[in-house]
Amino acid sequence: MPVKPWWRETIETILWALVLALILRAFVVQAFWIPSGSMIPTLDPGDRVLVAKFWHVLSEPKRGQVIVFKYPVDPSRDFVKRIVALPGETVRMENGTVLVDGAALSEPYVVNHDNFNMPEMKVPDKHYFVMGDNRPNSQDSRFWGFVPKTFIKGPAFVRYWPLSRIGLLH
Repeated sequence: MPVKPWWRETIETILWALVLALILRAFVVQAFWIPSGSMIPTLDPGDRVLVAKFWHVLSEPKRGQVIVFKYPVDPSRDFVKRIVALPGETVRMENGTVLVDGAALSEPYVVNHDNFNMPEMKVPDKHYFVMGDNRPNSQDSRFWGFVPKTFIKGPAFVRYWPLSRIGLLH
């Protein structure tokens, strides 16, 4: 077997690395940058997270998961929020307290509360009600409605930047 020249070996290695990176990004995991403070204190502006794009094969979205999804008003933009209510559930807010099927949610991740009131709404089939953890500074399902399941890219499962805050997301 003839030996390949070094330059050809280098080009082939780079091409295979690019193909593998594109496949991983399309189907397995993708990095996202957090642009706003809507998820403080869970995620700060400038944080970078990894999203498991294969999540739907393993399990259904769950209440409390932090997800990345296509913004329903402008699907060319990605948003990150927390799932608060699941398909078929009713959700409402009284003085900033979220009630799902009439029971108040325990939300220890919400530090900044508001006094928002919202009438009861039923979450449609294959849709989710999402909210930011920084309630006074979050544009979320309270304002633009439900997120279709098909718009969910996956759960954010780890913060990898900044290094001082690296770790799994709960």
